This record gives sequence, C-alpha cells and structure tokens, in this order.
Amino acid sequence: MPSPSGPDAASPLAIVCGAGDFPLAVAEAVVASGRPVFLIGIKGSASPDIARFPHVWSGLGRAGYMLKRVREAGAKEITLVGAVPRPSLSLDFLPDLRFLQALLRVAGRGDDHMLSFVASELAREGLTVRGVHEIAPGLMLPAGTLGRHSPLPEAMAAAKLGFEVLTALSPYDIGQAAVVAERRVIAIEAAEGTDLMLARVAELRASGRLKAPREKSVLVKAAKRGQDLRLDTPAIGSRTVERVRAAGLAGIAIAAGEVMTPDTGALLSAADEAGLFVLGVELR
Repeated sequence: MPSPSGPDAASPLAIVCGAGDFPLAVAEAVVASGRPVFLIGIKGSASPDIARFPHVWSGLGRAGYMLKRVREAGAKEITLVGAVPRPSLSLDFLPDLRFLQALLRVAGRGDDHMLSFVASELAREGLTVRGVHEIAPGLMLPAGTLGRHSPLPEAMAAAKLGFEVLTALSPYDIGQAAVVAERRVIAIEAAEGTDLMLARVAELRASGRLKAPREKSVLVKAAKRGQDLRLDTPAIGSRTVERVRAAGLAGIAIAAGEVMTPDTGALLSAADEAGLFVLGVELR
C-alpha cells in the first residue's frame, strides 16, 4: 500500500464509483491519509454526493472517455468500488469502440474472468489497480466478536458449515454469501446478490417454510478462494443488518480481512440494537 509519503502520493487515486456508500467511504479514507482522489461516477449507479470530490460522470460504456479523464487527472493508480449493473440498453449505456471491443472478448464469461480482463486492460494503459484492503485497510473488518453480542455454539457450527460451502463453490464463480441454519444450507448467493438472497430467506421465514430457530441461523460472507480483492471486495453495511434481522437470523459471520464496511461504527451499532452478532473469522 502506498503511504502518503510514497512515490504515488502526489498523484491522485482514481476511484471508479458504482452504487452505495462504499465509494464515498473509500474516498474519505484516502483523503484522510493525505492523498488526493479523482472520482469517476457511473451514471445511474453512483451517488450524487461524489460531487464533494474532484470528479466526472460517465456512462458505463464510455471506457475510452473514462481512461482519457483519468490520464488528464494525472492518476497512476485506480480502484473500482461499488456495485455496477451488467450492461443493458439505456441512455446511461452508450458503448464506445473501446468498450465494445472489450465486451466481445468477455462475452459469456463469468464475473471473475471479466474482472481479471478489466485489470489486464488497465495495466496496458499504465494504471495499477489497487484494492480497498490496500488503500483503505481501516474499512476492512477484523477477526473476533465485533459487537456486544456473541454467537452461541450452534451458530458457530452453522457459520463453519457456511464457510466450507463457500470454499467448495469457489471454483464455480457463484457468489460470496450463504445462509445456514443448524446443519442445513438455506440459501446461496447467486447473480441476485446478498440483499435479494436475504429477501428470499425472509420470505421463507414469513411463510413458515423456514422453521430453524433464530439462534442457529447465520449469514456467512467471504471472498471466493483465489479471488482478487483488488477487483471485487465483499461488503456489508447497516442495511445488511436490517435484512439479516428481517430474515430471522442470529447474526453475520465474515472472513476477517476480506470483507469491508463503509462505517464500522454504524454497522456495529445497528447490530447491537437488533440483537445480532457480527463475527470475524480467520479462514487462512
């Protein structure tokens, strides 16, 4: 990780901003470290609040334009933060030639392949891709019981099974989260993402199809084994806590050092108030 006095500190860090609070949290952490930033907001995804920082807006398909503006800003390093929808025909997605060429090369491939391709293309442009764990390590959740509430042994056993399932599924590029109740896998994150997976679990609970006791039911979240954290950092926040509570789970178990949150204080305050545990587990 470059320090504020390192060779790259004088140049701004370029942050490609998707949806959510995470891009802003990263920008604030980087600026607090003494380094300038330059934000590229993806139209239709990024928060209007990125206007607090030097920035431009771009459609998702304007790859050439984004690279041009990054070079003009003098950035040598870049990070990608926040969810961005897959390309679809809209006014916010008008692809340029550079994007179309890239799209043809990754068509039909999984997310991991697509992100690796993005990294290699950025390297060809002379840009070094950095991850949140490198540029804002304070946003990564550590090991241990992080809030006031601790998991029962049954929840610990469920979490252990959940991490084993995610590890086994890693080669298939499926997802980063699962819900386990007792010794039963209730849901696995797929293309819908963690929030909608939890909404499915809440529906199962409300309909009576999920009867496992709350204290034995857990959300687990971790990076896929071998996943490049520079390109895709798993994340949770206070809204995750709301969805976990609605799904009737006892808490959240995350892989320590692999999962970020935009505001640890807000996350733990929400979990404490909801009576949920947040546990960081050392997997490696």
